[in-house]
Amino acid sequence: MLGSRIARLIFASNLAGLIVLIIGAMVLNEMRATFVVSKKQDLVGQAQILSDLIGDEAAYGEPQPILDDRLAKDVIASLSLPSTLRGKIYDLDGNLVGDSYFLSDRVIVENLPPLQDPDRLTVWSRSLSDWAVSVLGSFRPSEGADAVRAISFEQEFAEALVGNEAASQRFNDRGQRIISVSLPIQHVTAVVGVLTLESNDIDAIIRAERTALIPFIAVAILVALITSALLTVGIANPLRRLASEADKVKSGSSSKLDLEKIAKRHDEIGHLAQSVEAMTEALFERITANESFAADVAHELKNPLTSIRSAVETAEMVQDDPVAREKLRKVIAQDVQRLDRLITDISNASRLEAEITRIPTERLDISRFVREVVRTYEGLEHQRNVKVRFHDATMDAGLNVRGREGPLGQVLRNLVDNARSFSPEGDEVVVTLQQSRQGSQTTAKILVEDNGPGIPDDKREKIFERFYTDRPAGAAFGNNSGLGLSIVAQIVATHMGTVVADNRKEGGARFTIELPAT
Repeated sequence: MLGSRIARLIFASNLAGLIVLIIGAMVLNEMRATFVVSKKQDLVGQAQILSDLIGDEAAYGEPQPILDDRLAKDVIASLSLPSTLRGKIYDLDGNLVGDSYFLSDRVIVENLPPLQDPDRLTVWSRSLSDWAVSVLGSFRPSEGADAVRAISFEQEFAEALVGNEAASQRFNDRGQRIISVSLPIQHVTAVVGVLTLESNDIDAIIRAERTALIPFIAVAILVALITSALLTVGIANPLRRLASEADKVKSGSSSKLDLEKIAKRHDEIGHLAQSVEAMTEALFERITANESFAADVAHELKNPLTSIRSAVETAEMVQDDPVAREKLRKVIAQDVQRLDRLITDISNASRLEAEITRIPTERLDISRFVREVVRTYEGLEHQRNVKVRFHDATMDAGLNVRGREGPLGQVLRNLVDNARSFSPEGDEVVVTLQQSRQGSQTTAKILVEDNGPGIPDDKREKIFERFYTDRPAGAAFGNNSGLGLSIVAQIVATHMGTVVADNRKEGGARFTIELPAT
């Protein structure tokens, strides 16, 4: 399926926007995971320094050291931690000794923005951001969620109390998402308290991340719109044009498809347009040929019917003249015979045309095939006693052609019968098979030769027209309908071959058929 150019275009265009969106999500989620891990490591480093400082400045006593609450408060107050970082000191019982938020002497003054409802763009951006994060949650790397565990403060405090480093993600009392790191405060090797550092700028980072995701979504939507437009221009519009032109032909307002630009495309739509154009031309040619054939049939049937009517009318006036009546009877008999021959040949021609389109081709040994057709004339009586002889000039080379046995047999019989009708009494017709070439194509050449009067130079093309007849001297009237050679030309053309008529130097006519060999 992907071998098709249009199929590849459809798949690529539909996947392009999604790929952009997925790549953006993966990049942003990887950045988030890296940020969380880096933030934790940064807090651990800062907490390690602060805990060592508090242990040195605010803990004393031997052999059981204690943490001086006042000194601990002084140390944490002197640090001037930024507003996004909160430090807390707990004693061994879990009581809060000092909190940097309450010990800092800084006062942050900030004008409040006027109260107003958010605009539609803000609401839409926030909703889109939340939706994108929820949809893309499945693509988030597991390291980003597991780098910092979500545990309670009690668990974190208990782990630090035994001398271990502890970290967690959780929400504080203000509803802010924080990363918390707890380390033991030690004097020498004894744990005298716990230091907790909390970073509350995670929400701001997440909001920035979600905002950064919006351009990727916008690009994905833009790519989808562009590719959809390209598909519409490249596929939908040509197909609509093709349907419109077909409707014009169906309604009879046009006899030809105007698809020149579409047919020049080098893809399946261009091939489709070319095929539809060729099919339409073939149909109109077939319709024209049928109309011409119907007109020719009407003309050929009208001649003997007119002759019969005249003979009948004349017979009524010469009832007392037996000689004249006998002549008129013979005229009527000849015309009836001619009508019978015409109707038979017309029926055969129509049946043969349908047979050519329905019966599939097969591989034929042309030497065996021609020999068998010629063999049917052995012992066949003829008014001139003309025999038929076959000569295989290929020396049984096993030359094969693709064809239909019935129609090709009709071709040979028509040519042989035509040659016999023009041959002198007691003579013979020679059918010769040769191997030839047309460029790089090997061909099977069949020659049917006689010793008759030959073909006038101005009639070599005309003899292949329907209902054309030039009866040989002495031939019975009505035995030639003029369809035999036209049938030959039609069948040979459907087999991608050629048939020509010319005269032999020794005298007589020669018909040459060339069929492509396999």
